[in-house]
Amino acid sequence: MMNEQPEVTDIRGWHAHVYFDEASIDQARALCEQAAEQFPDLIKGRVHEKPVGPHPDWSCQLAFRAELFEQVIPWLTLNRGGLTVFIHPITGFDLIDHRDRAIWMGSVRPLNLSALPETSVVYDL
Repeated sequence: MMNEQPEVTDIRGWHAHVYFDEASIDQARALCEQAAEQFPDLIKGRVHEKPVGPHPDWSCQLAFRAELFEQVIPWLTLNRGGLTVFIHPITGFDLIDHRDRAIWMGSVRPLNLSALPETSVVYDL
C-alpha cells in the first residue's frame, strides 16, 4: 500500500545536502563554495561538523529555486567527486519530501525521519 500524500502542484525549490566526514570536509567545503560561485542565486548553508536534523552525517545545505534545478543538478552530478548528495524538493510537506520524493547521488543513507514535521516552514530561496 502506498503512502497517502496530499496533492501538490508546485515545487517551490530544492535542497541539496552534501554529506561528508572528517576525511572529506575540505572537498565538501570546496564543492559547496564552488556551487555558490557558479550559481549566485543559490544559498549555501553552514558546514555542519555533526549530524543535524534528519541527516545522519556531517553536511552542508545548498538551497535553490525550482528554476535552477536543470542547471544545479547536472553540475553537482559532474562535480561531486564521489561525495554523497541528498536532494529533496520543497513543497511544504517536509516529511513526504524527505521520505518519498528524494533523489540520491551516491550512497543512500538512513535519515532520522522522526526529526521532521509533516508540514514545513516557508524557506527563503
